[in-house]
Amino acid sequence: MFTGIITDIGRIAKITKAGDTRFDILTSYDPETIALGASIACSGVCLTVVEKGTGADGHWFAMEASKETLDVTTAGQWREGSLLNLERALKMGDELGGHIVSGHVDGIAKIVSIVAEGDSQRYSFEAPKNLMGFIAPKGSVTLDGTSLTVNQVSAQNFGVNLISHTQEVTTWGASREGDLVNLEIDVLARYVARLKEVEQQDEGDINV
Repeated sequence: MFTGIITDIGRIAKITKAGDTRFDILTSYDPETIALGASIACSGVCLTVVEKGTGADGHWFAMEASKETLDVTTAGQWREGSLLNLERALKMGDELGGHIVSGHVDGIAKIVSIVAEGDSQRYSFEAPKNLMGFIAPKGSVTLDGTSLTVNQVSAQNFGVNLISHTQEVTTWGASREGDLVNLEIDVLARYVARLKEVEQQDEGDINV
């Protein structure tokens, strides 16, 4: 589990395609503190550390992604040099600064506009229709691994505001209109929707 609070910006140093696709990622994390098999969220995608070390370019760790992961997330578009928002798995006793994030991407959203609002930026996203029902004003959403608060929702778009600090310490400062991002809906919204679905089914059974 994660919180959506980014703690490092990683850079893909090497991509190796075999049965699965391996990503070697440069990081400021000390590899001595990373266990093999540990989970790290890479721009919102929970991946498992398979190797780690320190080389001429600095600290690094390696992750492997299956074809399924490449197909349903933006990982299929990652290239050498791509920047990634990184977050290590939550530990008991850690501060929960964002919201509960699983690292299981629900879909891909597209940035449709970026508009300056003071020192902040208002981002508008187009999301898959089947996910819009889980997104509500003042609710939480995870975009490229970042925990954000929804400001506005329409039929198929939603908006968030990113303060200058967030843009500086994540990959958002380099984002552009048309970019695709990983979207994870709030786990609480998912369960509320499921409970409502079950209640409706129960009512239908009673009325039969």
